[in-house]
This record gives sequence, structure tokens and C-alpha cells, in this order.
Amino acid sequence: MRGDGTVRCKLTKPRRRRTPEDGGGALHGFGPATDPAADGALGAVPRSDAGACRNPASGLSWATMSYRTNTDRILDNIDRSRSREAERAEFQVDRQAEGRDLETETPEPDATIGERTRRIRSCVERAYARAAHRDQMNRLATRFRTVGDLNRHLARGDVSVVVQYLDHQRYDDVRVSPFEISPQQIIDAKRDTKTTRPDVNALKVLREQLKYGVLAAYGKLEPRIRDAVKERADLGHIQVFVTLDLRPAG
Repeated sequence: MRGDGTVRCKLTKPRRRRTPEDGGGALHGFGPATDPAADGALGAVPRSDAGACRNPASGLSWATMSYRTNTDRILDNIDRSRSREAERAEFQVDRQAEGRDLETETPEPDATIGERTRRIRSCVERAYARAAHRDQMNRLATRFRTVGDLNRHLARGDVSVVVQYLDHQRYDDVRVSPFEISPQQIIDAKRDTKTTRPDVNALKVLREQLKYGVLAAYGKLEPRIRDAVKERADLGHIQVFVTLDLRPAG
């Protein structure tokens, strides 16, 4: 560097690097010795790969690697893809609220058909109460703006009731009741809760949909339950699942 702050450049010929393969006839990182750019000519045009770092094993230049063939970026993309798949799987679980009840007390040998039917109905009611007060329901209400439409507050879902006869070969009895959340329901919930918090209003709406859905599904399921009682499939242990599933509208 000179005293006035300018830098003086001196073009020198690069040193040769001797390799076992070619006996040192090539220049490390540059073209052959006959390249005009390597002779220090002022008006010479450098080669397109001049200054690129070459891999001695493969002979490839790192500067010529594209965006898609860079190994670090490929690994980063794989990590992001796995993260998105994990979030998607977690979302599929978080969009449901489930209640389960297991009845282990068997009915009396002389129990009437009405008593045995009420036993199954009580099991359904307990499963409904557990689903309505689970933390999963609160998470659904908190994520209502994510699950539903942000502007119009629209969402669809269904309520399913499953009755399993654990000590009998009868198949499970399953019935589903669909529902849809409309903007008017959110407005009505605001009048009742006296608040504009979306999670509180969504929790009220979801619990109402769960209640009406269980009543509708049980109404469809009641003839099947009577058949199960006639087949004496309810004399053993009974397990009931009540599930609310919420998904985006459209």
C-alpha cells in the first residue's frame, strides 16, 4: 500500500503444484500454464472457472455447483420437509377431542332389557362429559382461527359415537353426525358469553355442537343397541368413544 492510500497490484505467475497423477503439470486452482490469464497480460480475459476451488478427488469445482446440488441445502430442505410432516401429523391429532368410558361392571343376570339399555346410555353420557371437558376441546377452541376460516369463521366437522362390546363377537356399532359452524353461531355465542374472545366463543359453540351431535348420533344408534341387547352382547364389558372432529370449511 502506498502512502496516499492506493494499493499497488503486481501480477505474478502462480506457482505450480506437483501432483502424483500428472507430475505437477497443472496449476492448483487455475488453468494450464499456457492460459493467457496466467501469463500476467493486462488485457487478457480470465477463464470462467478461474479462482474456483477444485476438488482433487473428483475434479469438480465448488463454484460450478448449482443451488439444487449443494449438499447442505439439500439436507436443510429434508429437515424442513420432515418438520412440516410432523406439524401436519400433530395438527391431525389436535383437531380432535375424544372422550372414552369403560364399563366393567356386568349387569345382573335378571336385569331387564330397559335396564341394560340404560346402562349403555349412561356409558355414552359419561364419555360425552369427558370429551366436553378434555384439554383437547380447549386446544380446539384456541386454534379455532386456524382450523376455521379467519374472516368468515366457518368450519365443518362431525361427532361420532362408537360402542364396543369387548366380550362378544359382535362388531362395533358406529354412528356419525355432521355439523357446520356458521358466523351466526359466533354472534349468538358473543351475546351469551358477553365477550369477544374467539377461544371462549368457539369453546361454547363446539360444546353445543358436541352435545347435539351426540344426541343425533345416539338416536341413529339406538336401534342397533336394542339389537345388541337382544343378542346379549352387552353382558360383558362395554367401551364407548365419543369424538368431535373439526376441519376447515371448503
